[in-house]
Amino acid sequence: MSETLDPMPTRIDHQQLAAELVAKARAEGVDLVGPGGLLAGLTKSVLETALEAEMSQHLGYDKHDSVGRDGGNARNGTRTKTVLTEIGPVGIEVSRDRDASFEPVMVRKRQCRLNGIDQIVLSLAARGLTTGEIAAHVGEVYGATVSKDTISRITDKVVAEMTEWRNRPLDRVYPVIFVDAVVVKVRDGQVANRPFYAAVGVTVHGERDILGLWAGDGHEGTKFWLQILTEIKNRGVEDVCIAVCDGLTGLPDSITAVWPLVTVQACVIHLLRNTFRYAGRQDWEKISKDLKPIYTAPTVASAAACFAEFTETWGDRYPAIIRLWRNAWEEFIPFLDYDVEIRKVICTTNAIESLNARYRRAVRARGHFPSDEAALTCLYLVTRSLDPTGRGRARWIIRWKPALNALAITFEGRLTPTTTN
Repeated sequence: MSETLDPMPTRIDHQQLAAELVAKARAEGVDLVGPGGLLAGLTKSVLETALEAEMSQHLGYDKHDSVGRDGGNARNGTRTKTVLTEIGPVGIEVSRDRDASFEPVMVRKRQCRLNGIDQIVLSLAARGLTTGEIAAHVGEVYGATVSKDTISRITDKVVAEMTEWRNRPLDRVYPVIFVDAVVVKVRDGQVANRPFYAAVGVTVHGERDILGLWAGDGHEGTKFWLQILTEIKNRGVEDVCIAVCDGLTGLPDSITAVWPLVTVQACVIHLLRNTFRYAGRQDWEKISKDLKPIYTAPTVASAAACFAEFTETWGDRYPAIIRLWRNAWEEFIPFLDYDVEIRKVICTTNAIESLNARYRRAVRARGHFPSDEAALTCLYLVTRSLDPTGRGRARWIIRWKPALNALAITFEGRLTPTTTN
């Protein structure tokens, strides 16, 4: 007895298929891109085939099937429609049915652009482009006209998404959180500088997690910060080991009120950043080299000795830097009590500075915003673009396990590597 085996399905070789299509297009003198090009033709064929399959599923029979002759609902011709795709405008034929009950999914009714275009618009908005600039870019690159109102509607759709993101559950514990600010120009009667705050947590898995964004007016006090921190706690954060902040009135007291066991640390990153504001750019590299022994010193006494050498070298030229460090010394030296691995977490500037740089780049490109909500939307779009999952997460440092071990020993019993996100 013999058996007949069904042949194994052949896997499509996309590279070979693409090569054949390109060769055929060139032989026939067809352009690869642009109106009437190969990509436009393929996109048209794929969309129309998918829509035809959806119609067959809706009616329960294929095109030209005799079942459709029983007098029930049936195909009723097509209508022409132009959709904006990532390769430009593409004209397609959309099948219709007699009772108009067909609701296509691939290209919905009244949909005039594919979702990829929305993502392109959001990506451009995250880079600080205005609606007019985005409209001009789409017209220049894709040869299609998209109004500024349409672009505004696309960006406005993320407001609900932003609200959901700002209310999402957070992890139970964060070894370290940072509170930082970026200054944004907002037109409220007149254009004024407004601080917008970001809380950034380091998770027990060594990821940077942007906890939220908030608008301030520059006169924030204990009540404001208590409200913000209570909101973070209500979203699931039961404990924070180290909170890093700088120069924000009422914030340290509010932090200890919400998480009694937290250690509040002056931000070394801000101290270093403020240092370079007083120094000429030509001296930045030398000053950076001379400062490093201070904040990497093993003890307070060693740091004091290094600072004395720094003062002797730079005191006459930059007295404001010396005064800055002396005023911040008592808030800085608790940093020296931590294990070197914990210091790396607190003093690793890349994760914070890269985030701030992206925020500032987008804000600078816009110039100013009509409202706080518009500024928050722009900052959220930047945050969204950092992580494909939309959570704003990224690796903090590469070698995380040594830091986690040091944190677990220093804050024994307080770190449980679980996540609710």
